[in-house]
Amino acid sequence: MSRRCELTGKGPMSGNNVSHAKNRTRRRFLPNLQDVTLISDVLGRSFRLRISSAALRTVDHRGGFDAFLLKAKDAELSSEALKIKKEVHKE
Repeated sequence: MSRRCELTGKGPMSGNNVSHAKNRTRRRFLPNLQDVTLISDVLGRSFRLRISSAALRTVDHRGGFDAFLLKAKDAELSSEALKIKKEVHKE
């Protein structure tokens, strides 16, 4: 299972741990991924996705799961989220 948000495409970043003595060692910044169940009002179904906390806030801000999917770019979405978006677009 990859450490990538299924809705925003947010993945791990890399950087440095910097000690007090300015020694630099590489580290990874992982996204805060959560397993959540989002409900589609248009389809009347629920979907389990692994998304970041920032994506969950964005879903609420944009007015729900369906509105988020319709505004989202196809390149950012995972293959499963892209299938859901096409179903919502048909309805």
